[in-house]
This record gives sequence, structure tokens and C-alpha cells, in this order.
Amino acid sequence: MTYKTFSVDIDSDGIALVTIDIPGATMNVWNGDLIAEFGAWVEDFTTNEAVKGAVITSGKATGFLAGADLTMLGGAKANSTKEAFDQAFALNALLRKMEAGGKTAKALTSGQASAKPVACALNGLALGGGLELALACHYRVVADNPKIQLGMPEVLVGLLPGGGGTQRTPRLIGLQNAAMMIIQGKSLDPATAKAQGLVHDVVPAAELIANAKAWVKANPKATAPWDKKDFKFPGGAGAMDPRSVQLFIGLNAMAHKESKGNFDAVKAILSCLYEGSILPFDTALRVESKYFTKLLSGSQAKNMIRTLFINKQAAEKGAGRPKDVPPVEIKKVGVLGGGLMGSGITHVTVKGGMDVVVLDRSLEDANKAVEYSRKIIEKAVGRGKMSKEAGEAFMARITPTDNYDDLKDVDLIIEAVFERPDVKADVIKKAEAVIRPDVVFASNTSTLPITGLAKNSVRPELFIGLHFFSPVEKMPLLEIIPGELSGDRALAAAFDYNAKIKKTPIVVKDVRGFFTNRVFPPYMGEAMKLVTEGVKPALIENAAKSLGMPIGPLALLDETTLQLGYDVMQSTKKELGDAYQPSGTEDFMELMVVKLGRKGRRFGSGFYDYDEKGERLTLWQGMADHYPLAENQPTVEEVKQRLLYIQLIATAQCFEEEVVRDPQSADLGAIFGWGFAPYTGGPMSYIDTVGLENFVRTADSLAQRFGSRFAPPKSFREMADTGATLYKAAA
Repeated sequence: MTYKTFSVDIDSDGIALVTIDIPGATMNVWNGDLIAEFGAWVEDFTTNEAVKGAVITSGKATGFLAGADLTMLGGAKANSTKEAFDQAFALNALLRKMEAGGKTAKALTSGQASAKPVACALNGLALGGGLELALACHYRVVADNPKIQLGMPEVLVGLLPGGGGTQRTPRLIGLQNAAMMIIQGKSLDPATAKAQGLVHDVVPAAELIANAKAWVKANPKATAPWDKKDFKFPGGAGAMDPRSVQLFIGLNAMAHKESKGNFDAVKAILSCLYEGSILPFDTALRVESKYFTKLLSGSQAKNMIRTLFINKQAAEKGAGRPKDVPPVEIKKVGVLGGGLMGSGITHVTVKGGMDVVVLDRSLEDANKAVEYSRKIIEKAVGRGKMSKEAGEAFMARITPTDNYDDLKDVDLIIEAVFERPDVKADVIKKAEAVIRPDVVFASNTSTLPITGLAKNSVRPELFIGLHFFSPVEKMPLLEIIPGELSGDRALAAAFDYNAKIKKTPIVVKDVRGFFTNRVFPPYMGEAMKLVTEGVKPALIENAAKSLGMPIGPLALLDETTLQLGYDVMQSTKKELGDAYQPSGTEDFMELMVVKLGRKGRRFGSGFYDYDEKGERLTLWQGMADHYPLAENQPTVEEVKQRLLYIQLIATAQCFEEEVVRDPQSADLGAIFGWGFAPYTGGPMSYIDTVGLENFVRTADSLAQRFGSRFAPPKSFREMADTGATLYKAAA
């Protein structure tokens, strides 16, 4: 029989070599075709007496199998709960049939039957359902390459491993190791996987297939460990095992500490691990599929899959790039400014495979970018993540200079100088005097409108904004801001550059603050208003973290520095003049920055106190001397609602004003820009989930109690009246 998604070659020993290689795909995934065809092969394999065993591998250099096609899962529909369960259980049933050779668990456990041996030769990464396929094989051998990843990252999109991962993994490596792996979604390298017992052997890639075939030939009858009568969980399991009881108490506490109870998938994974440890294996698989079905039918997984996988991938593949513009070749980039942002941009540019000429007022200032990268590279070399030779080659790509003539052969300019229009105007004119006429000029600015800066350019059609976030090498978002006169080549170049540095890009409208800096300040401002109202700072911080934010807003203000916020406020006042709209935090900022000198972590003090190394200590107790604590403190839920809705309102206003042109850009920008709670799928997904009517009603209630800043935009009120949803309206 011939298959489209894999080939089957049977050797003279009757061993079938199954090579998965989905045509037209860069990576193998469980899609509808592979599941259907693999099911047909399993049926033939278990019944065809001429086939004695099998080795499963991949025909792709990119890896073995990267799990399920989340596009397929995200669009899955069922007419009933039973149908939804049957769909979810299909892969589980298929892998179990292969593992058990079509025999019953009773026959296997009694020793009256066995299965044909199946080995898995892992020539590359195996994630999610890919690793679950491997775990359902009786023998697993991996190529000796420390870069290979073996993991189950489903929790990162609101799901759990649904192909037996929550049941086979703890039976192989113990409940504790399995919980750490599945709840955190982290991968193991081959050596660690072997040490823990997840795989049997690690061999040179050239010996992979031979090793697997040798095992199959030497083991004509196979039985999974859990199908043997005397099987026991490594490290113990079961409701009456004191080790297991103590473990689950600790796991629950750890999981709540990390997820704050917000992630449905984490709770479901713990349930699968606990219930599965006290149930027969086949029953445990059905329990896993029950929880998987529940997660897949819920809003959380659907929102996370849509935002964190489908829309993220589309953005990173250049969904917003002009289609009719040829690829813009970028081999060398000129970075203007060797400060913090310029240094970070230099680093990610070189990491993306490009050469960099970094220019500043003096060679000494330009060399700051070199030292910035050197520290990162030396750390990577010291930890064994990069060879010394590779590190030296990386550093050789950076050329510091104070001479504009050295920019004459660059393919792209990225300006990252001080956030002042006059300073930026000066470097724009000097750089354009030497670069080629076809070179795109990008400005990294967090607030200054691109159209205004482009007035200093003699070719505004090739001028565009690229807003990076600090620290550049860690923050995943890139805002691309076309000015009023920016042409398609400028936009295409921005996307082509981004494809090399591998950020998540969103295109935003050219307004002061763009998108993230239109939403982030109101969120920070609400936290400051709560402080001035006498709300305990610790309550504010804990409420935000309980909401799902990665760090409290006061700690975040210290990180970004109150000085920066004050400078932006002063700059905005100056530029807007009488049109400036006070935020209500001006007096507070004046007190903290000017009068008290508590400017943020970098300056030694802010909302928190810091030691001489800059390590955060405790919240500053002197705040109560200036803003006495209120006798009646709000509840955690009340503070959470204010911190959440101020972000939702600001995002909704940006959407109404077309600062972001679609809900997916808003969701991506929020999660990857300032860490908006990822389990929601983003602010627009959250609004759709609670419903626009409920959103408007809650916003109106908050506006009545706390002020017009919480008033919902007119268009959202209109959509609520018609029963519309944001994602359907944008489709």
C-alpha cells in the first residue's frame, strides 16, 4: 500500500522502515492526512504476519515530528460532547493500538500475548504529539545532537498532551519529573532524556536506523512496561503512597505559585497525573482525553491557540508585508547610537546573520555596543552554548565607528539615538548624505511620530519606524510604523529585516506612542493612582500578578524607570502645549522624580529599595508618609478589575482609532509588548470571551465610580448593541 505522508520499506528481515515526510511541509505534524494514513498502516501492521516489526523515523532534516497541527485543532468542530471526545481520543486510540499490537490489556498483562516490536529513531526534535508517538513505541533511540529538543509544550497554548503524554511520561520517568516537564512545557536534550529514562539510547546520527533495526530484530516480541503484571511507577504513585501524596501537595502549591490559578491547562494536567496514577492504563488514557476535550472546547485554549500560534506564525511569516515588492536583500546594517537600545539592536542584528556598523559621536561610545555583545557572547561560551570560535566570528561582524563615511555600503539604517527630535534630525541628515539612494532608513523611537521625523529626510518614502523593546535581545515584539509618506519598499524592508531577527511584528498607525506606549502608560498610571488613593503597594503588586501579569506594575515602573516616564511626560507637554491632556499622575511623578529622587532601579531607588548591586529588596516603606494608607482597603478582585479594565479600555480606544488595524495585532502587541496575561489570548480576545455587552456594562460601572478614563469607546458600545464580536467583525 502506498501512502502520501510517509513511505514504508520492508527489508529482508520483515522490518518496516516508516519514514514520515509530509509533502510540501517544512516540518512534520499530525494533520488529518497523517492521522488517517497512519491509522491505516497500524491496521495493516498489526494484522500482516509478513511484517515482523517496525522502525519509525522522519525524512525531514528539520526534525522528527512537531506535534499536532494547531490550525486543525483550533478549527475543530463537533456536534456533540461524545463526538468531541471521539475526535480527541482518536490519536490516543491509534497509538495504543500500535503499542499493544491490537491486543487487550488483560491479554498483555497476563503474559498470554505480546505486540510486534516498534522502535522510534528520532533524528531531530520531537514535540507534543511527535514525542507521544515516540513514547508509544517500545524502543526510542535519539541522534547524538544536544540541540535536539524532546518536549511537550502544549501547556503554552492552553492544552495538555492528548496522545498519552500525561500517562506514559510519568510511567517512564516518575511523577515529579513528568510534572516538571509537562506543566512547564520545557524540553529535554537527548542526554537528559536518556538519564531520566525517557529514551533508551543516544547514538551518532549515522547509526540511528541501524541501532533501531538491531533492537527490533533482537526483540521479536514487545510489551510496554505498563502492560506487564509487575509494573510500578518510578518513585511511587497512588492515592495511598505517602511519597505521592506529599508530591501532589507540593505540585499543587508550585503550580499555583507559577500560574496563580489562571491556567486551566495546568489544573487539568495535575488531574491527569493524579487520576492516571491510580487507574488502569487504558482507563487513564480516556481520562486524559476527557480533560483534553474539555480544554479544547473552552475559550482559553481557543484564544491561546489563535493568538499564540496561528496569528503569531502568520505575523512572523510576513502577513502584513506588501506582496508585490521583491525581497529586500539586507546583509549589512548601520546602527546609529551605541547606547542601551542601539547595543541591543546591534546584537540581535548580528545574531540574525547580518554585519553591523555601529556609529556614535565617539569611537568610545560606539564601542559600548561591542562590549554589550561581548558580555552576552562570553557568557554563552562560558556556559557551553557557543564555541569560542563561533563567539569570535560573532564579534567580528560588529564594526564600531564615529565616521559617517563607514555607512556608505549598508543595506539598512536603524537610528537609535537619544529621544529628542533635534538629535534625530541631525543623524538623519548626516547618514542620508552617504548611504545609497535605495537604502531604507528606520527610526527606533518609542513616542515620536514617524511622519514628523521623516520631514528631515530627503526620501520620506524610504523612511519608516521600528520600535524595539528593552532589553532588545529578550523582548519578542517589534512595532513597525509606516509614516504618511512611507512606501511599500520601506514596509517590505522592515518585514524582511524582521524575518532575520525573528521578532513578532505588528504594523501600527503613526501616532504619538504608537500602540504599546498608548496602552502601557494608562496601566502604569492606574497603579500610581491607586498608590495616591492610599491602597497598599503590596496589594497592587499582588493583584497584578494574580491577574496574570509577569511582574507588578510598580516593579515594572522601577525597571523602565520613573525618570523615563517623567521625561516623556515633559516632552509631551512641551510638544502638545495647550492640547496636552493631564493624566492625573503629574504631581506624583514630580514628587518621586524631582523632589525625592526615587527615579527607578537604575538610579538606586523607586517604589522599591535596592542593594548596591541593584537587586530588588522590599517596597519602600516611606510612601505612606506622602500618601497615607486608606483605612478601608479594596479587595484584591477590585484592584484586579481596575488594572485589567484600564488596559482593555486603552486597547479598545486604539482599535477604534485604527492605531492597530485588526484584533490579532492588538492581542499580539499586548502579550509580547508588555506581558498582558497570556492565558486570555490578549485584550481583544478577552473582550470577545466575556462579551461586548458585559465589557461595556463593567466599563460603565467603573467610569461612574472612578472617572471617565474607564468609559468604553463609542464603537464598542455600538457593537455591543448589535451582538457583534471583534474577531468576526474583522474577518
